[in-house]
Amino acid sequence: MNDRLYILWTNADIVTFDKMVAMYARNSKTQRWWDDVTVIIWGSTAKLAVASDLAKLRIRELIQVGVKVSACKACSDSLGVSEQLLNMGVEVKYWGEGLTEIIKSGAKLLTI
Repeated sequence: MNDRLYILWTNADIVTFDKMVAMYARNSKTQRWWDDVTVIIWGSTAKLAVASDLAKLRIRELIQVGVKVSACKACSDSLGVSEQLLNMGVEVKYWGEGLTEIIKSGAKLLTI
C-alpha cells in the first residue's frame, strides 16, 4: 500500500492554506493517516508563504512534525522568494519532472 501523500498547493488564499492544506497535512502526519506527507508550493503560493506571518508559522509547524515542504524553484525564482523560502527550511527545487512522475505513477496527489 502506498502511504505517501503529495499536496500540491496552488491556491494563494490564506484561509484555504490554513484551514485545508496545513490542517490536513499536519493531521495526516501526526495522526498517521499517511507515512509520508509532502506539501508542494507552486505558483503564487510561494509569495504568500513568505509574506504571511500565519503561513510562515504553519509551514514551521508542518516541518516540525515531519511534513516535507518543498517549493517549485522556477516559480519562487520568478517571484524573487527562493532565498526566503530556503531560510524558512523549505526545500526549493524544480518540480516539473517530479510532478509529472507523481501523476504518471498514480501516486496520491491532492491539488488545492
